[in-house]
Amino acid sequence: MIKFLRKENINKNIIYFSSMVISVILFIWGFFFKDAFESSTNKSLAFITSNFSWFYMVLMIGFFVFCLYLLFSKYGNIKLGSDDSKPEFSNLSWFAMLFSAGIGIGLVFWGVAEPLTHFMSPLGEDGGTASAKIFALKKSFLHWGISAWACYASLALSIAYMHFRKGKPALISSLLIPLIGEKAAKGIIGKVVDILTIFATIAGIVTSLGLGTLQINSGLNYLFNIPNSKIVQVVIIAIITVLFLISASTGVKKGIKILSNGNMLLAVLLLLAAIVIGPTKDMILNLFTGLKAYPGALLSQINIFVSGSWYEQWTLFYWGWWIAWAPFVAIFIARVSKGRTIREFILGVLFVPAGFCLIWFSVFGTLGFNVDSAVAMEAIKEVETALFVIFNQYHLGSILSVLAILLLFTFFITSADSATFVLAMIASNGDNKPSTSKKIILGVIQSLLTIALLFAGGLKMIQTASIIMALPFSIIMLANLVAFLKELKSSEKVENSSLTCRIKDFFSLKSKTNN
Repeated sequence: MIKFLRKENINKNIIYFSSMVISVILFIWGFFFKDAFESSTNKSLAFITSNFSWFYMVLMIGFFVFCLYLLFSKYGNIKLGSDDSKPEFSNLSWFAMLFSAGIGIGLVFWGVAEPLTHFMSPLGEDGGTASAKIFALKKSFLHWGISAWACYASLALSIAYMHFRKGKPALISSLLIPLIGEKAAKGIIGKVVDILTIFATIAGIVTSLGLGTLQINSGLNYLFNIPNSKIVQVVIIAIITVLFLISASTGVKKGIKILSNGNMLLAVLLLLAAIVIGPTKDMILNLFTGLKAYPGALLSQINIFVSGSWYEQWTLFYWGWWIAWAPFVAIFIARVSKGRTIREFILGVLFVPAGFCLIWFSVFGTLGFNVDSAVAMEAIKEVETALFVIFNQYHLGSILSVLAILLLFTFFITSADSATFVLAMIASNGDNKPSTSKKIILGVIQSLLTIALLFAGGLKMIQTASIIMALPFSIIMLANLVAFLKELKSSEKVENSSLTCRIKDFFSLKSKTNN
């Protein structure tokens, strides 16, 4: 004990100790003083939505422009690692881990619920019409498409570059070295940044775990009449906590990789089953309808001063959620992306998972569009059960529901194990092989905070947490864009090839892996 409390050990673990203390305080506040906790978070949310919603919009546009610039820039062929480094994982495993870490439970939770809600209650027009369907598709595509993945890619690329090519710790504070210098990045400023990173990560993953718990409980209640209660939700969290801690403890190349591959397989199986059972032709038509409207949705972000309860409930929530998820997803994506070029990285992270998401929302959205309006209105009364209510209207829908619950479990585990791994890395000053004890303690903390938020206010409180924690971290992300471009320009002496050659490289790019 005395050895543990020595000054050098405390300094070495200051991020870890600080995170534990603040997490315990938040848990006690949210669990035992939930009225005061809810009041404070609601006031914080109102302040952010009134004053900073435009800032979130600007950031999301900036991430997309940043990725497009690097994709076609002269820096596209620079490797994330030494010039002769090779990728650790095959493309399939890489995509599976990107997908499982970057989207997780939300895809199943909102796959039917969001497009159906927009379809029945579109902003400023009548529900259930052809125009409402276009609105539903373009907004779902906007919230789950390229914008989210640009947020992840811009941060993950910087981490991978600084860690694998420059040999810096895999920490968000390392990204600020080009701006503030290495001494400051390793000092108090860097420590504050890394502590904020941990709490942004916890806010993002708690949002996802909370959504998953609510939907798993609702699905079990709908299918098997298991009570929809806080006690059952705590039991669900406890069971899955044990499972994701086992996975996280085995490391990236074993448990996390295997579970991510299995998770991706199950997601594809559910998608294919829905395509076969549902109105396939309408799904294809809706996909192209959504793709046609999607560019307009992307351009609509330029109107950064949009406001109102609809945008706060939907678009602002998603932008806050993606920013809150960004640190953990980015560090994890960086960890599994060594040896890829900048151009290959952006192509893989920006377009492949986003494309899968657009197909997913077209398929499951169509399942909702094609039911009777009375059933649709019943489904969206409680978004946690919308998926199961809609599945029940189709032949073999009960099989789809069972598959969906299994997928929720696997998404829950893969999101939480990768988050736990990343949290332990940050708490260990960027160590790629953090101790098992730190993984277990930090994994338990995120589960306890999920329970606290569920008791404090359910779905609304969960959504609020992600938006609030995203604000301080969004400032760090903005600084990262500037710092990374500065580092590239000062460190990389690259021949400035013509734009035609870069576009040719873009279309002729072939991934090289050692698996």
